Amino acid sequence: MRRLYLFLGAGIVLLGLVHMLATFWIFGGFSGRAVWFFSGGMMMALIGALNLLNRAYGRIAPGLRTVCIAATAAGFAFATVAGVATGASIAQFILALGLFGGAAALSLNRRAVAV
Repeated sequence: MRRLYLFLGAGIVLLGLVHMLATFWIFGGFSGRAVWFFSGGMMMALIGALNLLNRAYGRIAPGLRTVCIAATAAGFAFATVAGVATGASIAQFILALGLFGGAAALSLNRRAVAV
């Protein structure tokens, strides 16, 4: 469980970093749309970092656990809405919703969090 949670948290961080780097390739310049796209990547990376922190400290920091669960659920909802709005492919949906959904499920599981 803990290894899977590590993989999912790190995967969300990596997806966020790729999303931020893709901003420059997709938009080619600085615009309002590029800033919003980049901020989506920042949101993903921060939610992934929260999950990694929850994995390490969730048992001794119950407030962290609560914030992590809420942020990951919001990230899942955001990924769903953003995927529908932008016409994401099925592979993109599976990747994003798999990472966020898996991390959300494991953030609720006390065995995935360090003792």
